[in-house]
Amino acid sequence: MTFSIAGTDGSGRFGMAVSSSSPAVAARCVHLRDGVGAVSSQNITDPRLGDALLTLLEQGQAAQAALDALVAGESTREYRQLVVLDTAGRSAVHSGAHTLGTHADASGAGCVSAGNMLANENIPHAACDAFARTSGELETRLMAGLAAGAEAGGEEGPVRSAGLSVVSGHGWRDTDLRVDWHEDPIGELGRLLQIWLPQREDYVVRGLDPAASIGYGVPGDDR
Repeated sequence: MTFSIAGTDGSGRFGMAVSSSSPAVAARCVHLRDGVGAVSSQNITDPRLGDALLTLLEQGQAAQAALDALVAGESTREYRQLVVLDTAGRSAVHSGAHTLGTHADASGAGCVSAGNMLANENIPHAACDAFARTSGELETRLMAGLAAGAEAGGEEGPVRSAGLSVVSGHGWRDTDLRVDWHEDPIGELGRLLQIWLPQREDYVVRGLDPAASIGYGVPGDDR
């Protein structure tokens, strides 16, 4: 059982927040690529499909066309729930016939949300609404969407893992936070995000221009 929201802020940043009853959900489901978009492979997951969809987007196909092309040639498509968001903010969702439990999806300006084994069908809509009305960093908006989905009922069973990742054109995920096998993974993810966001740009500078980075604040750092 998995619930996610993918979003972009129009500046070239793409991200996704996701939760599940299973461990390591972000490792399996979240697929992001600089300048290309965001994809989630959910339900009975196959991470290879995430990379395949990003490659189709990179080749110039829009979200729906990329999804249609992949699904048409995928023998396991009825077991997959796939979520796609492209550079123009267009989205597409496929939920195969064997998608588990109550499943639904919704889209908004620059975002798309989908889930399976949900408590009700309104959860993706609540997530997209929260994303739309929240200002600030993309991470903050994605976190708001995930939390709103949980508050609207969330998954049918207990949630044990959550993650939030964003790419910004640097060549790596400048935000990549994960909580696994926790009693309140979404709440803990929000707490970690508050710790991380004030430091995020410092780590970007350390990657791009270490000579210009600020002191690390660790023993042995005499700058």
